[in-house]
Amino acid sequence: MRLITFTQGADPRPGLVLSDTVGLDILAADPMLPDTWHALFSEMDALRRLHDTFAPQAGERAGDGPPQLPLFDLGEAQLLAPVLLPSKIIGVGLNYHDHAAEQNRQPPAQPMLFGKAPSCLQAHDGPIGLTDDLTQVDAEAELAVVIGKPARAVSREEAGEVIAGYTCFNDVTNREAQRGDKQFFRGKSIDTGGPCGPWVVTPDELPPEALGLSIRCLWNDEVMQESSTDQLIFSPHALVEHASRHMTLFPGDVIATGTPAGVGEFRDPPVFLRPGDVVTVEIEGIGRLRNPVVRWA
Repeated sequence: MRLITFTQGADPRPGLVLSDTVGLDILAADPMLPDTWHALFSEMDALRRLHDTFAPQAGERAGDGPPQLPLFDLGEAQLLAPVLLPSKIIGVGLNYHDHAAEQNRQPPAQPMLFGKAPSCLQAHDGPIGLTDDLTQVDAEAELAVVIGKPARAVSREEAGEVIAGYTCFNDVTNREAQRGDKQFFRGKSIDTGGPCGPWVVTPDELPPEALGLSIRCLWNDEVMQESSTDQLIFSPHALVEHASRHMTLFPGDVIATGTPAGVGEFRDPPVFLRPGDVVTVEIEGIGRLRNPVVRWA
């Protein structure tokens, strides 16, 4: 299933994508279900029944006018970040073999975790805003894990049970702050610096741990990063195990699993985002996350 948060000019609502053009308004289909994904992740069996009930209707309605509730036209809705207000966003440094190689660094012995402020989240098609003093901002294509159940001290073998799904993530980074602070938090947390989406894909739709998927990042029409999630040094289950060892992961939390080779910082000469650029993150089997870069006052 593809899980979304959408709005049609009112409050955000959880939904399912039934086809390329039709979505299902979960609360219109079953008002007794919770109204946020943080709680809905525990209702996956009910959601699958709704999906299986209404998917045939979505397939049959081509050309017969606008859909009727609980179905809606995806083109008429605004997609938000799939999960709003996570308690935390966890990033992972140096987690692709090819990214370590481009820096002439040895792969780390254990995952290198850092935090991004949840306020950085941005939706598919939402702008990445740059103020005049943000002149060294980079983009990083990443596979992200979305947590579906509370988890602490989860083993690698148990990790799959707490993962709600996977999504595309762009770990936008202010390199000047990252270098100047000698740590990651400020440089990784600029407003709109965490594009995520357009939806969460449940694990049953993907290979185990979402490995073996092609991942790309395009700036405008230029391919900047092109790799495979097989290049991950620490797999999603290993990251859940490590992150949960001493901190509790909550439903809706996001783990951005790291980026492959090709980021702007390590090119010769380095290149950075500019207003007018469009950044696209593509992950096989998940989708395309597209964000324009704009100038903010």
